[in-house]
Parts: sequence; C-alpha cells; structure tokens
Amino acid sequence: MVQHLKEGTGWRLGWQSETISFQGLVGNNHWAFELTAAEFNDFRRLFQELAASMQSLRQELMAEERLVCEARSELISMQIEGVPDAYGLRLMLLTGRRSEGVWDAPSTSEILQALQTLEVF
Repeated sequence: MVQHLKEGTGWRLGWQSETISFQGLVGNNHWAFELTAAEFNDFRRLFQELAASMQSLRQELMAEERLVCEARSELISMQIEGVPDAYGLRLMLLTGRRSEGVWDAPSTSEILQALQTLEVF
C-alpha cells in the first residue's frame, strides 16, 4: 500500500492510493477529513489556480489592499483571502459530506509547497 503523509505546523495532507473510497486527507491540528481522488485533484488544481491568480494581481494592489479569490468545481469550493504574500485558505466540500476546513496564512503557504511534492499517482 502506497501512503504519503506530509504535515507541518497547522496542516496535514495525505494520500493513500490503495483505498477504495477516500484516497486523500486534508486537515490541521484540530480537524481532518478525507477526500475522494476527484476531490483531492480538484483541491490541488484549484489551489494552484488561486495562488497563481493572487500572484498575477500583486502589481495592481496597494500595500494595504486585501483580496478574496474564489474558485469552485462541482465537488469543492475554495477561497483564499489576504495579500499576495500571506493569505489564508478555506475549503468547502459540495458533496453529501458538507465538510469545511480553514488554514491560516503560514499553513497555506506550506500546503502549497507540499502539494507540489506530494506524489499522488
């Protein structure tokens, strides 16, 4: 069984390829929930798109301006809020489980880096 778990201060990401229903895991120090492969793929893709959007708007903002960017698929909804160098992340499942998770800015930065190195497939 192939298992990958990455964690840091205030966050956890996991992938277990051999399970049937829920291969992904997201969480922090106080909560966690499992994601299907499709949900985890959407999480990864949408988070990277949101981060790229935040960076592309960097030059159009004044120093004190904060942004809220949202993206969604049929399975999940995500939101980042803050400034290009420090923003928090909110994840909401739109499926029958209706789960919601939130990470602060330092955790969000680390999650984005971890997603780039987490071997999923």
